[in-house]
Amino acid sequence: MVITKQDLWDFETDIFDNYSDGKIKAPVHLTGSEDGEQEDALINIFKKVKDKDWVFSTHRSHYHALLKSKNPKWLKSEIFAKKSSHINSKKYKIFTSAIVGGCIPIALGTALAIKKRKGKEKVWCFIGDMASEMGCFWECLKYAEFNKLPIIYVIENNGLGCYTKTKDAWGSKFDMDWHWINSKYLIEYKYKRKYPHYGVGKWITF
Repeated sequence: MVITKQDLWDFETDIFDNYSDGKIKAPVHLTGSEDGEQEDALINIFKKVKDKDWVFSTHRSHYHALLKSKNPKWLKSEIFAKKSSHINSKKYKIFTSAIVGGCIPIALGTALAIKKRKGKEKVWCFIGDMASEMGCFWECLKYAEFNKLPIIYVIENNGLGCYTKTKDAWGSKFDMDWHWINSKYLIEYKYKRKYPHYGVGKWITF
C-alpha cells in the first residue's frame, strides 16, 4: 500500500472530526502543515525507510506511524484507545514518547545494538527543533558519527516548542538554519504547523 499526501490529509481530517465530536476520549496531537511541506518531506523520507527499519518519534507521530505501518485502521484504533501521544508497535517497529527528547538516546541504543549484532536495519529518529537544542541530542549525534551507527536523526523544524518560538527560547541571534551541518546522520526540513500543539484549537467535552 502506497500512502499519498491525500491519504495523510484525509487521515488527520478524520481524527480532527472525531476528536471535535468528542468521540476520542483523550488529547490528540495532530500532524500536518499548512502548505503540504511536511507531507511532501515525509513521503520522500519514507521512500528510504524499509519495513525492517526502526522508527522513533515524538508525541506528534500520526504521519510517521501511518507511513511506516501503511495501516490506517490499526493506527486509528490506537488513537481511539487514547494512545495518540505514544504510538508503539513491535510489529511495525515503531516507538514514540511524549517525553521531550525521550527517544533520542533510545534510538541511539537501538542503532548500537544493531551494529553489535551485525544487523542490516537502520534507525530513523524524528525530533522537533526545540528538542534538537538539548545537549542529549548533540551527544547522541556525535556518538553516532564517531561509532558509525546505522541511524538517521530527522529534525522537523516548525520553529516552535509547544507555543514558544525556538529562537526566543535560545536567544534572538539563534540561527534556525541547520543546513550548515554537513552530516550524513542528520536530515532537517522546515514546515509551518497546521494544527495547535494539541487538540483542535477549541475545548472538547469528552
